[in-house]
Amino acid sequence: MPDQPPGRVIIENLEPDVDSGRFPLARCVGDEIAWSVDLFADGHEHLAGEVVVKSPEGFVREYPLQSVGHGIDRYRSPEIKFEKVGTWTIDIHAWIDHFATWKDELLKKYEAEVPIGLELREGAAIAAQAQAKAVYNGDYESAAHIRSCKEALENETLPLAERVRTAEDPKLEELMRMFAPREPLSTLETPRKVRVDRERAVFGAWYELFPRSAAFEPGRHGTFRDVIRRLDQIEAMGFDIIYLPPIHPIGRKFRKGPNNSLEAGPNDPGSPWAIGSELGGHTAIHPELGTEEDFRDLVRETQARGMEIALDIAFQCAPDHPWVRDHPEWFRIRPDGSIRYAENPPKKYQDIHPLNFESADWRNLWNALRDVFLHWARQGVKVFRVDNPHTKPFPFWEWCLEEVRRDHPDVIFLSEAFTRPKLMKRLAKAGFTQSYTYFTWRNDKQGLTEYFTELTRTECREYLRPNLFANTPDILHAFLQDGGPAAFRIRAILAATLGATYGIYGPPYELCENVPVKHGSEEYLDSEKYEVRFWDRERPGNISGLIGHLNRIRKANPALHRNDSLAFHEVNAPELIAYSKMTADRNDRLLTVVNLDPHCTRAGMVTIPLTHFDLSAERDYAVRDLLTGDVYRWHGPTNYVELSPERTAHVFRIEE
Repeated sequence: MPDQPPGRVIIENLEPDVDSGRFPLARCVGDEIAWSVDLFADGHEHLAGEVVVKSPEGFVREYPLQSVGHGIDRYRSPEIKFEKVGTWTIDIHAWIDHFATWKDELLKKYEAEVPIGLELREGAAIAAQAQAKAVYNGDYESAAHIRSCKEALENETLPLAERVRTAEDPKLEELMRMFAPREPLSTLETPRKVRVDRERAVFGAWYELFPRSAAFEPGRHGTFRDVIRRLDQIEAMGFDIIYLPPIHPIGRKFRKGPNNSLEAGPNDPGSPWAIGSELGGHTAIHPELGTEEDFRDLVRETQARGMEIALDIAFQCAPDHPWVRDHPEWFRIRPDGSIRYAENPPKKYQDIHPLNFESADWRNLWNALRDVFLHWARQGVKVFRVDNPHTKPFPFWEWCLEEVRRDHPDVIFLSEAFTRPKLMKRLAKAGFTQSYTYFTWRNDKQGLTEYFTELTRTECREYLRPNLFANTPDILHAFLQDGGPAAFRIRAILAATLGATYGIYGPPYELCENVPVKHGSEEYLDSEKYEVRFWDRERPGNISGLIGHLNRIRKANPALHRNDSLAFHEVNAPELIAYSKMTADRNDRLLTVVNLDPHCTRAGMVTIPLTHFDLSAERDYAVRDLLTGDVYRWHGPTNYVELSPERTAHVFRIEE
């Protein structure tokens, strides 16, 4: 049995929350949270509570909880701002407010002209306890004020009205909240966590490119130095993160040829995801890309432009990876003594060996994988795209990501998990900063509306940050294959305005490359995954200008920097979709209307709720198309739009 009785206040239904504290909330530096919680207890006594916040450095602050309505037992904190990267700890403290209960009873009895002598002595006793605590805390000024009030309460020579007025002293009430006894105290069974990330974890534009295809002339293997020369082009398109597929030595055993063929010629480069050879593994660099110093120069040059390098981390090994030789126990051994390779019947990936996370030597395996992240973080890389994390154990990711963040709290992890919803969400809960989504396969109004409502209006907004990739080296969606350049414009505008973070795989995207390896496949023909390509980035018909313009619009409009204000609006045409984002102060209000049909002109009436935008029903207002600069005068909630395959969208800023 405990030394003292447990707290009487029940704490329930804390919001926001993720799985009753099993996983942290995900927030960004500068974000604010107001918690709501149910507090109730037996009887009719007054309750008090506070949110106790511990910073990553261990500093503690308390924020009072206020009742949100008589008789509903719901309390709310003020907005609490998180201004430092790291993991914050949150607790709820709740207690019977003996002083407030005493004061309420005292005043009722006084008004009813009931004798209150004993009540005044009880109040003095409560004040004496508070005075002792103030002295213990070294706050002698507060202790002196409480003492004087205590003496007034118990001074029978003073008029009764004066002694009662002492109980109503605002300063005493404030000090009693700070120092009055709170035992027994109720707290959360599981203190909550808030993982606070830097701004780029929430807002940014990713550009994926293969360094080996970055050469400025055909027929040559690209290098990190070529990528450095490309930085001006990528910066001009407005991207924040340059994401590189694996940069490690590529295995030679069972190397794949063009278009994923099983036979590779002597000069075929193989897949970068077949990691490792006699030249090294996950911490080595493919020699044709350059040296370690070349890579560090690329990181520095990118950072000098306000951008970052993101590396692909794929925890799998080619047959000639050093780990296969030195740690065969880290892989699955078949009855004939061979090491199992990856399979997705009927596909076989003989160039890749999955790791065995159930190995008897799992601790050393886990440590080695963690050390891969730490190695590249020491080279200045603080952004990682993790390949197929859903094929590795969730406990490993919880442990590994926390281990890396302990030394590098500003690291960003992107989960490339095109998998079942529960797996995708669990990875986000486990600590991934961002997540790939099903955006690529949501191409009609209903699908987009339902999916983005889920992402922004349900509990998953508390932990899952979507990164909307319009294409990837693995995914050339049929919409892009069949829709021509208009489809590429449509999907770029949707990605850039629906999501605070989005990405493209270029140059195929800005060049509107849309030829699959075969009908019904989402694989690119002559994919860079299996061969070096040369891209004429100035080819007529490219949409790099539009992409750069979109990214400039994104950076200039804070409404696009977050997802929580996303709202969909009615359009009486199934091919048109309309949605808005705005800042909390409504200084930046954007309304985007997109024609989802890449083949035909579509028109309809867009209806927006005027009160949502703080607009008057009596006055005209202006909408400025940020894509073209055109200004339209609108009146009332319903107005006409018409969009063609050539002019696929409006991104309106609402002005008055």
